[in-house]
Amino acid sequence: MAVTKKAEPAEKKKKKGGFRETVLLLVLGVGIALLLQAFVVGSFYIPSESMENTLQINDRVFVNKLAGKPERGDIVVFKGWDGQDTIKRVIGVGGDKVACCDSKRRVTVNGVALDEKSYLFPDNEPSGEDFKYTVPAGKLFLMGDHRSMSQDSRDHVKQEGAAGWISEEDVVGKAFVRYWPLGRGEIFQKPESFDKVK
Repeated sequence: MAVTKKAEPAEKKKKKGGFRETVLLLVLGVGIALLLQAFVVGSFYIPSESMENTLQINDRVFVNKLAGKPERGDIVVFKGWDGQDTIKRVIGVGGDKVACCDSKRRVTVNGVALDEKSYLFPDNEPSGEDFKYTVPAGKLFLMGDHRSMSQDSRDHVKQEGAAGWISEEDVVGKAFVRYWPLGRGEIFQKPESFDKVK
């Protein structure tokens, strides 16, 4: 005599299908988030005071990894001089002549004086010491907004020569928004002063 398998109730089958679908959607969601983090948008926290007051210690920013070539005025995350992720502002790009200071103690790019009041740390000079460089092709001249507390291109190019320049290829992406803390959320805009530089 053949034994017939008892059919599962429709409600039980529905529950099993719903669970599998939930797990699949969860795995898919995590996969998409990991891909976005790896190739499109990254989250970075600020470990030092070198970009104050624009960015404070422990602020968190989103970085667009597909934003294209860095431009003057951009805030970028890059593989820094110590191999760690570092964040600074792009002052000059390949071919630019960057100098400090003019007669009014301002940084100039290709002879154009930058108005840095909107982002420079209060009571900081644009630079504690004078410099004059022509940025090599494919390289960047980067400075922190809190100049007296920032070790940046000024120090590294002076000490290390050609090895002190940061390559455009070392840029991870452009910071476009501060999302933490919530009360200080901000979308970053390129300072107008850089638009005058040719």
